[in-house]
Amino acid sequence: MDTDEANEKIAWRPFSTRIFVQAEHGLYVALAVLLCATSIVVILGAAVTLWTGLGDWTATNTVFVVIDRLLVVLMLVEILHTVLVSVRSGALTCEPFLIVGLIASIRRILVITLETSQTTQQGNMSNEAMRTFHNSMIELGVLAVLILVMVASIYMLRRVDPVSTEQGPDETAIKT
Repeated sequence: MDTDEANEKIAWRPFSTRIFVQAEHGLYVALAVLLCATSIVVILGAAVTLWTGLGDWTATNTVFVVIDRLLVVLMLVEILHTVLVSVRSGALTCEPFLIVGLIASIRRILVITLETSQTTQQGNMSNEAMRTFHNSMIELGVLAVLILVMVASIYMLRRVDPVSTEQGPDETAIKT
């Protein structure tokens, strides 16, 4: 291979890398805009549900639905934060994904609790209702173990690399 050909190939690398980085940042911006729009829609839906549920103070269903929707918003905001940290540093970090998983697990526990409480309030439980209740208890146990694993993982990540979530990863991380 001629040295002129090698130099020409090397000259294209920074240009092509710049194009891909700009495309990646453009996709991150589009993702951020869609996440924000989705969060706003879900918050408005939670507010409408809460407003319509104010008429019946004894119903717990409205409270669970509003909390469920607000936890979805919290997950979306945490994903948005992950996108922001990725754009700033050029590297992905594990902790925000663990936090989203933690929020999703807690959200699922709330949904299971609501479903099983409605099933057990009816008094007489059929075989199918008993089977659903049993499966729900198994799922709650699995979710409890999963939550413990994620909390332990977050704790270990913070002990090994005590970088605050506000600053993002270390600036010496590989930049894209």
